[in-house]
Amino acid sequence: MTRRGGGALMGEQAMRILVFSHKAEVREAIINAVGRRPAADLGRVDYTEASGISEVLVEMDAGNVDLAILDGEAQPTGGIGLTRQLKNEIEDCPPIVVSVRRKDDRWLATWSQADAVLVHPLDPLTAAETVADVLRARRVPAVHG
Repeated sequence: MTRRGGGALMGEQAMRILVFSHKAEVREAIINAVGRRPAADLGRVDYTEASGISEVLVEMDAGNVDLAILDGEAQPTGGIGLTRQLKNEIEDCPPIVVSVRRKDDRWLATWSQADAVLVHPLDPLTAAETVADVLRARRVPAVHG
């Protein structure tokens, strides 16, 4: 597992994004597409890369993740099945974005209970906007009354 510092604005803690794929080039493509600051109103993000399921589970169980981006094509276990497992097993599970290779696989990501889907080849504007929207939705405080 590797960490990449994105830094934070003064007085603001950076959000943590976990990126999972068994392929380093896929993790790199996701990180490059989303960028260090997906939107001006969100500040910068730090990335944690995971190449195996055990690394994902450790980070998610520890509560070290604000958002996870999981490769739906990862081997031997793909991010689609892993997303469904995490959503069903972790109370207050952080948002998860699944990346897929084909637009036709979007329905699988919906089945997995993913919060959003990215389709390869990744468009940097769409990827950053998608991640920013999911992070914003997570930051909105619940209304009690």
